[in-house]
Amino acid sequence: MISVDSLHKQFGDNAVLKDVNLEVARGEVVCVIGPSGGGKSTLLRCLNGLESPTSGRVLVEGEDITARRYDLRALHVKVGMVFQHFNLFPHLTAAENVALGPRHVLGLTRDEASAKAEKLLGQVGLADRADAKPAQLSGGQKQRVAIARSLAMDPHAMLFDEPTSALDPELVGDVLAVMRDLAESGMTMVVVTHEMGFARNISDRVVFMADGSVVETGTPEQIFSEPAHERTRAFLSRVL
Repeated sequence: MISVDSLHKQFGDNAVLKDVNLEVARGEVVCVIGPSGGGKSTLLRCLNGLESPTSGRVLVEGEDITARRYDLRALHVKVGMVFQHFNLFPHLTAAENVALGPRHVLGLTRDEASAKAEKLLGQVGLADRADAKPAQLSGGQKQRVAIARSLAMDPHAMLFDEPTSALDPELVGDVLAVMRDLAESGMTMVVVTHEMGFARNISDRVVFMADGSVVETGTPEQIFSEPAHERTRAFLSRVL
């Protein structure tokens, strides 16, 4: 589904990604963990075309999205992304935020898009908040609207960039429950997260990144119970 080949990203003199290689199979849930500043978010942004790599390639469903003439609009339909901050339009209701993409990108009618938004808000547990504007929603509710908005584009894969890091602790569970349901439905997911319990219990594979490189990758059992590298062991000893 997603193939990363010798990816390198340089910002001035700072190498943020260093020869990163990664494969994500269709239907697989891959959690990326590691210290802040390790390149995790930059990797996700390269997967969704929001950053152009200095060198290397990213293939999505066999298409090189780093090619000069690749249509990134098509990519953003196929690959949804949920950010730390919700980026909802404040003047629109939850339902209108979700319906916007299907209307203007997928070409659905207003009624079709509204019906889709209603269904997806129900899926994320917010059927009763469809008419609320973002200022009337909690952080966890806003993030669930953001997930519904991405799902409204019928993506083939979803990227999550620390989706719970801006939330109060008591709101994290509802967002993780929606993500867990998505994983169980077979959605291909790449999740950058500090939620070690989620990474351990939900992912098919865990990738540990530090200093811009993939240090090791393995099953949750391998990474959390028997990490091969000292750098991984040192990180986990501080966060578990």
